[in-house]
Amino acid sequence: MANVLVTGGCGFIGANLVPMLRKKGHRVAILDNFSRGSRDYLDDVTAYEIIEADIRDEDAVIQAAKGRDAIIHLAAYGSVVESVAAPEENFSVNAEGTFKVLNAAKKAGVTQMVFSSTGGALIGNAIPPVNEKSLPKPISPYGASKLAGEGYCCAFANAYDMSVTALRFANVVGPISWHKKGAVTAFFKAIMTGQPIRIFGDGSATRDFLFVEDLCRGIISGLDAKKPGFNAYHLASGREVSVKELAEIARKAASAPDHPILFDPKRKGEVERNFANYDLAQKELETKYQNAEKQRAALQNSLHDAESILSQISEKHSTELSQRDFAQKKAEQKYQTAEKQRIALEDALQDAQSSLAKISEM
Repeated sequence: MANVLVTGGCGFIGANLVPMLRKKGHRVAILDNFSRGSRDYLDDVTAYEIIEADIRDEDAVIQAAKGRDAIIHLAAYGSVVESVAAPEENFSVNAEGTFKVLNAAKKAGVTQMVFSSTGGALIGNAIPPVNEKSLPKPISPYGASKLAGEGYCCAFANAYDMSVTALRFANVVGPISWHKKGAVTAFFKAIMTGQPIRIFGDGSATRDFLFVEDLCRGIISGLDAKKPGFNAYHLASGREVSVKELAEIARKAASAPDHPILFDPKRKGEVERNFANYDLAQKELETKYQNAEKQRAALQNSLHDAESILSQISEKHSTELSQRDFAQKKAEQKYQTAEKQRIALEDALQDAQSSLAKISEM
């Protein structure tokens, strides 16, 4: 089995990936600067060699890469919206940082790398479903930085006889994502705290949601395949779900069908429609997904996470959390206690399976 270095291994995707790598017999080391990741996200912190460093510190990456068979490069900065607000930092981490990881791999004698790229942000406003032949036209600094990363991956693969696989991720959901700012997490947090669900635009924008375990299987397949040269693959569900539909699913899953939705102006950099065809990955990497079941499980896990976070919030505030009465017969409702909210969420978990059946019908 391989000796693998995972950059960003203490983040959302990394913390889901590393135990799966370990179960397959791989030796796993993690390089993370802990700007957003945490050791607490790991299944067993003692099972991994953990190196605290920034990917832009090339000397540190070289030392971490020595003796490894491969690098899985997950470390990245922010999202589309954050890249619009801070394009300099986005470029520094995602473009320059990826170059330094590739250069460190070359200097350390590591000939294989798997790179976490993106689908929708890289391609831009193309007519979906997009695939590996779609022409990239990013409309955000985030998408541009990932395209630059893919460019350097292709260059290093050809110039230095490396195996570099770029995996273009869909919108990933699942456990250990409560600290993230994606739609699923944001919608459940809004429901928990009695705030309106915020949708940017009219809700018709679409996304491709992929369960994190499926994504990690795709990453491991890319590692195991060790394709020569440079290769790019979309890892996606192939299902198009509108943001408004997702909000409705979240409301029903949380037994809050009348929870208010606020429509804000559309944000710059975000694509209108986004879902991808993953046939090439399925063919060449033997990547298979169980989309509907896994997506239902992802939202259920979000509800489980909600219970945990709710407990933390109740301790922090020590008083009752406000939550609006969703029954139209009541104009106002007294504050509910955190205990009542936990009970409500427990009941919601029982209803989530049937409430989320719509996903399989999409």
